[in-house]
Amino acid sequence: MSEFKERLEELSSKAEDIIDSIGQPLKPYIPVIGRFLIVATFLEDALRISTQWEDQVLFMEQRRNFPSFLSHLFLGLNVIIMTAGSIMVIAKRYQNYAVYGLLSTVVAQALGYGLVFNFQFFLRNLSVIGGLVMVLSDSMQQKKRQMFAALPQLSETDKRTYLQLAGRILLIFLFIGSAFHGEWSFTRVIVSLLGLVACIMVAVGFKARWSAMFLVLFLSVFNILINNFWSVSHSYFKRDFLKYDFFQTLSIVGGFLLLVNMGPGGYSIDEKKKAF
Repeated sequence: MSEFKERLEELSSKAEDIIDSIGQPLKPYIPVIGRFLIVATFLEDALRISTQWEDQVLFMEQRRNFPSFLSHLFLGLNVIIMTAGSIMVIAKRYQNYAVYGLLSTVVAQALGYGLVFNFQFFLRNLSVIGGLVMVLSDSMQQKKRQMFAALPQLSETDKRTYLQLAGRILLIFLFIGSAFHGEWSFTRVIVSLLGLVACIMVAVGFKARWSAMFLVLFLSVFNILINNFWSVSHSYFKRDFLKYDFFQTLSIVGGFLLLVNMGPGGYSIDEKKKAF
């Protein structure tokens, strides 16, 4: 058994070296791509609200019973915060404020559009929040502990470690929701099991970069094949729904890319193995 384990670890190490050598030219661009993808859903949402303003106002007033003034204010604030926050995340400026602003729009839209109890929406939003938490973690520089270290306080390193743990756990909820939704087939069972194993590995931080890269590839292919909104012309509603899912999935892919770039953090099996 121990011989098999050693052989497996040797093969795993060789495969990691091959992947690292292939991905080395892209490595400097991964954080930028990841950040852009994370905020893609917010940029698309801001554009959609702006271009469908009258329809959005009508929905808020007739379906959600918002007063006219409040519906305009609600939609306007969402557009401004999502646009400004997305630009700040991409530019790496005032990232804490940007992330908090974008998080506020996630909560506000869940309440405003009456989607709090929609299970699929809830799981997707958890994963989007996970991507934003990864941005927050990435923005924290490794700093030495402050003076008066004896006082009960968290250093930037500690905060970053906790955020990386929370971020990688939240990211996997999209896949969990998608894996158990829809019609089953033999191929889907196999793919779902592989994805579920990768999600567990991400959550516990075991071969986390590998697992995150697998989920990046899987979700990218899934997104193109399933959420192909560009091929839908017969139903305006279905096209919008698929577009929303497509850009939300892109945001979660961005979160996994940041995980690939940063690693799983201190609270992970990968880091504990390094310590020993």
